Amino acid sequence: MPLALYMDHHVPRAITYGLRLRDIEVLTAYEDDAYELEDADLLDRATELNRTLFTQDDDLLAEGAKRQIANIPFCGIIYAHQLRVSIGRCVRDLELLAKVGELDDLKNEIIFLPL
Repeated sequence: MPLALYMDHHVPRAITYGLRLRDIEVLTAYEDDAYELEDADLLDRATELNRTLFTQDDDLLAEGAKRQIANIPFCGIIYAHQLRVSIGRCVRDLELLAKVGELDDLKNEIIFLPL
C-alpha cells in the first residue's frame, strides 16, 4: 500500500500540488483544520491518521528525536530544509518514498531530503 503523506502548514502548496499530479495521497494540515496545532499535537494527528508527516519545520525534528529517545511511537517524519532542497527535488523524492515505501518502513523514523 502506498505511503500516505500529511503536510504541515510550512510546506509550500507547489509541493502538495506536484504530488497530487503524480497521484500521491496527500492531506494538508489546512485541509484537516489542524494548522494551529502545536508540533507535538500535529505529529499526534498525523499518527492518528496513519500518515507520515512531511515538514520543513526544524522544531518537528526535535519532537521526533524526543519521541525516539522516549520510545513514543509516531508514523515517521520526512524533513527537507526550506533553503537547501528545491521544490522539484522535494516532489521527486517524496514521490519515490510514497510509491515504494510502506508505513512500517518509516514508523518512528526521521528521513532527511534530499535522498
